[in-house]
Amino acid sequence: MIKLLWAAACAAALHGVAPASAQPYPSKPITIVVPFAAGGPADTLARQLSERMKASLGQPIVVENVAGAAGATGVGRVVRAAPDGYTIGIGHLGTHVFNGALYNLPYDLVKDLGPIALLPSNYSVIVTKPDVPAANLKDLVAWLKANPKQASAATAGIGSIAHVASVYFGNQTGVALQIVPYRSGSAAFGDVLAGHVTMIFDQFTGSSVEMYRSGKVRPFAVTAKSRLAAVPDLPTVDEAGLPGLYVSTWYGLWAPKGTPMEIVARLNAAVVEALAEPDMRKRLDAQSSVVPPREQQSPDALGKFQRAEIDKWWPTIKAANIKAE
Repeated sequence: MIKLLWAAACAAALHGVAPASAQPYPSKPITIVVPFAAGGPADTLARQLSERMKASLGQPIVVENVAGAAGATGVGRVVRAAPDGYTIGIGHLGTHVFNGALYNLPYDLVKDLGPIALLPSNYSVIVTKPDVPAANLKDLVAWLKANPKQASAATAGIGSIAHVASVYFGNQTGVALQIVPYRSGSAAFGDVLAGHVTMIFDQFTGSSVEMYRSGKVRPFAVTAKSRLAAVPDLPTVDEAGLPGLYVSTWYGLWAPKGTPMEIVARLNAAVVEALAEPDMRKRLDAQSSVVPPREQQSPDALGKFQRAEIDKWWPTIKAANIKAE
């Protein structure tokens, strides 16, 4: 299906690309392609960024939602766009890492795209239903091994970040988890809340805090190297006894391959400025989004990080024979 969509899109684009203008960049509106429907986290982040980047770039920024195939359709829209800096795309761990192992893509996620900037991340929290008799993460692992019928993990669908993270957790701990896919993260979390499924890798947002504090679910650890400011009493996986079990829904911004480096640098500077803006930081903090350090916001840093994540996650996906539906 993806190859057919790709062929149709390429055929529609055969009218050609106009020569690059001699005008200084940017001289017209810029489009950020969001590879998902409007209203989700990627869409929200793109719109927040566009509000601030337009002041730096001096041009309007249009957000275009191109949903389909877990983001692969929207990424393809960016890949085949003219490399002139007027069409760029936002994506995350799923679209720019996982999809390369889940789908037979008609493009290369590294070779056919140029990194612009690493954007904020949302980490996961290992959460269980409330009646699990474990005091800490080590106890949880021991209990899951001793109670294999209870070793189930809810996910937001086949190939989702929670799914792959659950498989990774099982590989690291030796727990044979039964994966229970749902149509959305909220539905998956709801069944953990109801006690029908034992655990979930919950993508942590500001709205998660009250649920954790209510006692309706049990958070065990943050899948990050550092504790989160919103839940400072929640240990990291390193502190909880599973060192290196890092999972983050990180975001990034990419341009089509061949986009001139001076344009990439201009876009990167606008992103860096936007992420440093105080009101933007307040919004991101409210969403429990972690802004990467300034030195990690460069195009080169995003490129290296993406390749490292491919090296980390593709073997897990392929060994588990996870295929997109």
